[in-house]
Amino acid sequence: MTDKNPTTKPVQGDLLGDARDPKTLVEALGKREKGKRPAPSKKPVPKRKRPPLTPVRHPNMDLFICNVLDAIPKDDMGSMEHPMFSLSKKPDHRIFRYEHRGNRIEIAPSAYGLATIFDKDILIYCVSQLMAKKNAGLMISRTVQLTAYDLLVATNRSTGGRAYDLLEKSFDRLSGTRIKTDISSGGLRVREGFGLIDTWRIIEKTPDNARMVGIEVDLSRWLFAAVNANQVLTLHREYFRLGKPLERRLYELARKHCGKQSRWQVSMEILHSKSGSSASLRKFRELVRAIAKTNHLPGYRIVIAKNGKSVTFYNREKRGRQAQIGDLLKGISGE
Repeated sequence: MTDKNPTTKPVQGDLLGDARDPKTLVEALGKREKGKRPAPSKKPVPKRKRPPLTPVRHPNMDLFICNVLDAIPKDDMGSMEHPMFSLSKKPDHRIFRYEHRGNRIEIAPSAYGLATIFDKDILIYCVSQLMAKKNAGLMISRTVQLTAYDLLVATNRSTGGRAYDLLEKSFDRLSGTRIKTDISSGGLRVREGFGLIDTWRIIEKTPDNARMVGIEVDLSRWLFAAVNANQVLTLHREYFRLGKPLERRLYELARKHCGKQSRWQVSMEILHSKSGSSASLRKFRELVRAIAKTNHLPGYRIVIAKNGKSVTFYNREKRGRQAQIGDLLKGISGE
């Protein structure tokens, strides 16, 4: 008997053939569709770049500042010139020694580690308050009373519960870190060891969760001498938006040495030493290059020499731009 429905012979080139098994059909379909699909792109998906500056957490800052003695951020020149704070975000328990042109510093940590450059925000805030009072003709003393919330807002920090815990740890590191130096401050040359702050105490807590509200800080005689002698410099408010320790340290050095001048040039080796970075010189050069690439330091532009041996900080004002153009024309500007 003749089959009325003869099996259709596979067309030449038909990948399905006469497959009857479902698994075989799926595999065959996959092979056929494979030729139709575009080849996957070999280009890696670009990572979303993080903004170089941290976000402004308190946009109504100007209104806030008016209520806190109109305090402009001020920093003491001694700690801007010399590396007194750790650039590590992890607990740093090393004894740090630094010497430059006869100036010597030895910094020893407590069990909490060395005070960090982010802990320094507390000192900047205290110095700012003292200078505001002094400029207003008011009496000042080494004891500074402050409100934790105001400090967090002024330094562009979160005001959540964890922020208060971190603030307490900062106070512990500041009071525990001991410094021995022969660098004078306001004419005062201290040869014995001293703390960045002598003591601190919480003088008021919220009744519901025991969170610190009012704080009393006794500053070191060394720091208070700098305030009395007006050995302080104004910081750009964007300083508190710099999220990496080295960015803050480079800004401090540029503000201290370049200031309102057109430029400041320094060798990479000396910059490495003055920064206090624990990275090797080679790694340090890479880190500075990364910052120079985004060039987001407030007030200053960074240009690295082509041979990588020197760094020039240019003021962002007109005089700095003119100096950079002049250096480019002379062929002495960097990368």
